[in-house]
Amino acid sequence: MSAAECPICGAELTLGDDLVAGELLECADCGTELEVESTEPVVVSEAPTEQEDWGE
Repeated sequence: MSAAECPICGAELTLGDDLVAGELLECADCGTELEVESTEPVVVSEAPTEQEDWGE
C-alpha cells in the first residue's frame, strides 16, 4: 500500500499499489478530486477543473 497526503486538507490517503500517473482519486475527508502526478514517489495534487469551451 502507498500513502500520500491530501494537499487540500492534509488527510492521510491510503492508496493501492496499482496507482497510475494521471489517475483521479477523491479525498475521503474533504471530497476534493485529486490527480496522481507521480507514482515513485507518490505525489498527488488537486485535479484541474474542466472548463466549458462554449463552442470556442
